[in-house]
Formats: sequence, structure tokens, C-alpha cells
Amino acid sequence: MTPETQPKRIATRDAYGEALAELGRQNPDIVVLDADLSSSTKTAVFAREFPDRFFNLGIAEANMVGVAAGLAAAGKIPFASTFAVFAPGRVYDQLRVSVCYPGLPVKVAATHAGLTVGEDGASHQALEDLALTRVLPNLTVVVPADAVETRGAVTAAAAHPGPVYIRLGRAPVPTVYPDDHVFRLGRYDVLRPGSDVSLVACGVMVEVCLQAARLLEAEGVSASVVNASTLKPLDAETLLAEASRTGAVVTAEEHSVIGGLGGAVAELLAEGCPVPVVRVGVRDRFGQSGSPAELLEAYGLTPAAVVAAARRAIGLKRS
Repeated sequence: MTPETQPKRIATRDAYGEALAELGRQNPDIVVLDADLSSSTKTAVFAREFPDRFFNLGIAEANMVGVAAGLAAAGKIPFASTFAVFAPGRVYDQLRVSVCYPGLPVKVAATHAGLTVGEDGASHQALEDLALTRVLPNLTVVVPADAVETRGAVTAAAAHPGPVYIRLGRAPVPTVYPDDHVFRLGRYDVLRPGSDVSLVACGVMVEVCLQAARLLEAEGVSASVVNASTLKPLDAETLLAEASRTGAVVTAEEHSVIGGLGGAVAELLAEGCPVPVVRVGVRDRFGQSGSPAELLEAYGLTPAAVVAAARRAIGLKRS
């Protein structure tokens, strides 16, 4: 690629802040809560424009979720934001009992997820939040691939009648979608068709898989790329069709391989269309300090790692 054709790099947390402000202009029932991190989560954009609808609850994340539940019960559409290590980490009881059990329309937008938090290290790199959230009844779980999809996901979450968890990142990521892309909760986009193996990814790993598919093409391997942006509910129709057509699947996520996208896809296919599934993700380890690029390389979340996983999945199909 030339510099002119390189995709724009925008952090999904930045797109979230912009989307919140736009929603606030359209709907007076949109309210935003934060736990003293508004400059980092980008809810400060909304706060500057709508100070009467913004609530800083301080370093009291559990209370923030409880207040959000109360606002939802009173007819508001609350977006509660903090880092992904704190929501769901510190607020699990409140999320479970006060939000998901009654099915209230609280939207939890958790930024700074995954290894790409970078130098803040293991204490701030949430690698287990998808496992914690996708097990909760009534909760929709979304991991946007880029800034465009983030804006669509935030809009869709606001319109959704139940609770939603949106996983967002700190570091700028390449833009995958055109500006006019329409996001659909629970539906996947096949970004690239292929016949030999299906690469199913979410978040930052979608662009990584697109790069891997180009490398595989140079080897004569036809790989489809599927953006699995909603982890709950899964788009079972698309996943089963892909597994049936290619006969081999690779999942890729910036999360533990335990309980996240890989686990969800493996569970579905084990019951509905048993094919080889090879998972790319963090292998039951905590994170560490480093730049996002260094960490993705160290933990095997790279195009080369996806290519190797694809070769393995295809080999298992043939054995």
C-alpha cells in the first residue's frame, strides 16, 4: 500500500465519544455516566455538550452501574463507561443482579480492553471480559472492528431494548469499513469470500485476518474473513454456513482463548457442524507492559500467526 491508500487509524474509544454526542443531540433521554475517567473513555465529549445529562460517579464503579440501572428504570437510556478491567471486573454483581436480571436497557461501554492498552501492563489489560459478559442472560455483547462500526454499534445499542456491553480499545486501529456502513446487531459481515478456510475474528483482529488472508492467497489458499462483531447473540446462520462451505475455521481475538470468541464458535460448531477449529488468542496468560505492536507480536496475535493457524486447520480437515 502507498501512504495514500493506507486506511485511517482511529481508536474505537474516540469514535464512541463522537457517537455519544451525536446521540445526545438526537435523543434527550440519552444520559452518560463515568467513573472519573471521562478524558480516557472519551465521554468528556458528551459532558461538554450536555453537562446536565452527564454524571461523574467518581472511583465507584459498582455504584455507577447501580445508578445507571435506576436511570434506566426511570425511562432513560444510560451509557455507563469505564475501563474493561473495571466493567465487568469490579461491577459484576451489579451488572448481573441490577441490570441483566431485570433486563434493563443499560449500555456498558468498556474502553481500554485487551493487550493494546500497552504500557499500562497486566493490571489494566482486560483479557477475560468477554468470558464474563457473554455468560450473563439478557446481555448483548459487541466488539466493533473499527471506528465506523463503533459508531453504528453505539447507535444500535441505544435502540436495543435490553442491556448491551460494548468492548472498545485505547490504541488507534485501521478503518475496515466505509463511512456509510450499516451495523446490524447479531449479524456478521463476510468481508472476503474464500473456499478453503474461514477466518472468524472480532475487534482489532479483523484487520489482522484480512492481512492473513492476503498472505494465504499468495500461497494458493482461499480464506474467507468474517467479522464476528456480536459475540452474543452469535450469528449462527453465517457461522454454520461458513463451516459447512470451507470445512475449517480459525478464530482470532484480542482476548483469552478461554471463554471468548473462540470458545463461543467452538461450542456452536461442535453441536451444529463439527469441523476443525483453531483458536488464535491469548493462551491463558496475563498481559505485560509494552507497546501495542510489541505485545501483539509477543502473544501471537499477528497475520503470520493466523496464517499458521489456517494451515493447521486445513491440515486437520484433510487428515
